[in-house]
Amino acid sequence: MSIRLSVDIGGTFTDVVLSQLGHLTTTKVLTTHADPALGVMTGIGAVLERSAVSPSQIDLVLHGTTLATNALIERRGAPTALLTTAGHRDVIEMASENRFEQYDVNIDRPAPLVPRRWRVGVPERMTFDGQILVPLDQSVLTSALDKLLSEGVKAVAIGYFHSYANAEHEQQTAALIAQKYPQLSVSRSSMVCPEIREYERLSTTVANAYVKPLMSKYLSSLAEQLRSRGIKAQVLMMTSGGGLTTLAAAAEYPIRLVESGPAGGAALAADIARAAKLDQVLSFDMGGTTAKICLIDQGQPQHSRSFEVDRSYRFKKGSGLPVRIPVVEMVEIGAGGGSIVTVDPLQRIQVGPASAGSEPGPACYGRGGEAVTVTDADVVLGHLIPDGFAGGSIQLSAARAEVAMGSSVGQALGLDNQQAAYAAAQIVEENMASAARAHASEWGKALHERCLIAFGGAAPLHAVALASKLKINTVRVPPGAGVGSALGFLRAPIRFEVVRSRYMRLGGLQAAAVAAMFAEMRAEAAQVLMDAGVDVAAKSQVREQRQAYMRYAGQGYEIAVDLDALSTTDEAAFRGGFEVAYTKLYGRTIPDMDIEVLSWTLALTAPQLGQIESLATNDDDTDKHATGERELFDGQTWVKAQVMPRAQLVATEQYAGPMLVIEAQTTTVIPAGACLEIEQDGTLLITLGGRP
Repeated sequence: MSIRLSVDIGGTFTDVVLSQLGHLTTTKVLTTHADPALGVMTGIGAVLERSAVSPSQIDLVLHGTTLATNALIERRGAPTALLTTAGHRDVIEMASENRFEQYDVNIDRPAPLVPRRWRVGVPERMTFDGQILVPLDQSVLTSALDKLLSEGVKAVAIGYFHSYANAEHEQQTAALIAQKYPQLSVSRSSMVCPEIREYERLSTTVANAYVKPLMSKYLSSLAEQLRSRGIKAQVLMMTSGGGLTTLAAAAEYPIRLVESGPAGGAALAADIARAAKLDQVLSFDMGGTTAKICLIDQGQPQHSRSFEVDRSYRFKKGSGLPVRIPVVEMVEIGAGGGSIVTVDPLQRIQVGPASAGSEPGPACYGRGGEAVTVTDADVVLGHLIPDGFAGGSIQLSAARAEVAMGSSVGQALGLDNQQAAYAAAQIVEENMASAARAHASEWGKALHERCLIAFGGAAPLHAVALASKLKINTVRVPPGAGVGSALGFLRAPIRFEVVRSRYMRLGGLQAAAVAAMFAEMRAEAAQVLMDAGVDVAAKSQVREQRQAYMRYAGQGYEIAVDLDALSTTDEAAFRGGFEVAYTKLYGRTIPDMDIEVLSWTLALTAPQLGQIESLATNDDDTDKHATGERELFDGQTWVKAQVMPRAQLVATEQYAGPMLVIEAQTTTVIPAGACLEIEQDGTLLITLGGRP
C-alpha cells in the first residue's frame, strides 16, 4: 500500500492527505455542505496535482466524515418510522424517565427522531430468553406499512422487545418489507445494536435508520465520483471506535461513523504517544466547529460502548441522543475556530456552540459572514497572518475581523477590539479547560503530569494557553498537525466489533452456549475483515479481543472484563477476572455475591495497512511566509514576536517565545516564557516556564 489517500470531512474544512512512500502532501478546502463530495474531489485534485501522482496509482482511500453526525444534529435525515412491540411505541420518548438537571424546571429533551404517528406497535412478543410468547401478526404489519408508505416514510427501524435474544420476528418483518416494499430502507435492532436495555437499543436503531438513506446515497456517490476520476482503489471508512471498515459495512451501519473524524485524531495521538514513549497524554483536537479532548494512557485511548449525540443542555450527560456503538471515549464541545462569540443579557461573553461553519464562515473570511468568531479573535490578536491561511486558499481580512469584533463584543462591553478579542480567547480556552477537567474527573485521572498533543487547524493556536490553564508543562505539535485526523486514518487498523446480549449468572455458566456465541460473532467480524482484503485465516494478521460486561447480581451498572487471557469455560477464572477489574475501579470486592453477565463483545483487528515512515510533509510553504517580527496582543500590551515558517526551523535547535510558527494548515502560538525545541522527526516540543 505505497500510495494512500486520506480524507476527513469536518464542519468547516475538508482535509485531504496523500501518503506516497511515507511522504505526505496535504491540503485543506472549505466543506461544501450541499454536496460534500464536491469539496472532497476538489481537495483530491489539489494533492494529486502537487504530488504528480496519477489517480490510477492510488492503492487505497481512507475516509471519515461528520455527515451522519450533522444529519442527526440538524434533523436532515430521512422520514423514518419505528416498528416495535405493541404497547411500547413511546419508549424512545419516555427514555429513562429521569431528569438530567434536577433543579431546572424548564429542561426538555430533544424531540425523538420519529414522530408519534409513525411509531407503530405490532402484535408480537418474545420472552427475555428468546421464547416466542405472541406470534408476529403480519396482517397488522402489512396494513401499517401501507399507511406509512403513503405518508412519505423512506426508512424503517425495527425494534421488537428482546430481539437480541431471538431475532426471528425482526427477520420476518425485514423479509416482508424486502418482498413487498423494497423501496424502504430497513434497520434491524438485532443487527445494529443487539443489546439489552430497550431505550438505548431503540434509540441507536432509529438513529441508524434515520441517516442510512443519506449516507448510502453519499457513499455510493463518492465511490462513483472517485471511479470517474480514475481512482479504482478500495475505500475504507473510519469508525467511531478507532478502526477502519468497508464501504458496505459503513453503508449498512452508518451510526458507527458519528465520531469517525475525532477517532482518527485519537489514533494519531496514541501513535505519537507510543513512539515517544509517553505514558500519559492529553489529546487536543480543535477544528473549525468543535474541540475534542481525549485521555490516552500507555499509548491507548479509552474506549466505551455508549455515546450521546447533540447534548442540547450545556453538554450535560443525559440531554442528548444516546447511541450504543463502539466509540473512543472523549469529550467534545462546541469550541472551534468558527464558534460564534456573543454577549448575553448579563453582559457575559459566550463562545459557541453555534458555529459559522464554512458557509458563510467567520467574518474575516470575507464570504458574507457577519458574526464574530474565535478565528476573528485570533486575527485581531495578531495570532493569524492573513496571507497564506489554509495553504493560501483563503485571504483573511483583518479589517472585517476588527469591525465584527467591535460591533458584536467591544461596543456591548465598552472594550477596545483587542481587549474584546483577548477576552473571547480566554473564554474559549477556559471552556476547553473546564471540559478537560470534568472529563478527567469522571475517569478519576489527573492532568498535570500529562503531555498535551495538539492537532487540528485551530489547536496549535490555543494549545499552550490551554496547557497553562491545566498546569501541563509540555505541548507537542506534530508535523501536519492542521490535518491531524486525516493523518490518523492512515495509522488506523482495520477493525470490526460485534456485540451480543446474553444474560447468565456465573453460578450457572453455560460454557457451550458462550463458545457457540463467540464463534458466531467471530464469523460476522471476520466477514467484514475479509471484505477489506484481510487474510483472516493467518493468525499473525488478526488480533482477537473478547470482553464480558459483568456486575454483581442486583447492581445497575456493569464493567468491562477482558477475556483474552481467561478460559470461557472456567467459572473461577471468570470470577477472578471480574474481581481484578472491579477492585481496580472501586477498590474492593463484595464477598459471597453472585456475578452476572449481560453482554459480550468480540473485536477482530488487522495490522495497519502500511506504515508511515515520517509525519513530515511536502508542504514547504517558505515562499508564502517571510521570517521577521509581528506584534501580538498579550492582554496588556503589544509585544514583538518572531515569525518563522515551520520548514525553516532547525532540528535540535531551541527557540524562545514569543513566537509564531507558520505552516500551510495551521499556526502555533508560543508565548513569552515558553521554549520551543525541534525534535528529529519535526515535532514542535514546547516547554512552559522556560527551557527544558
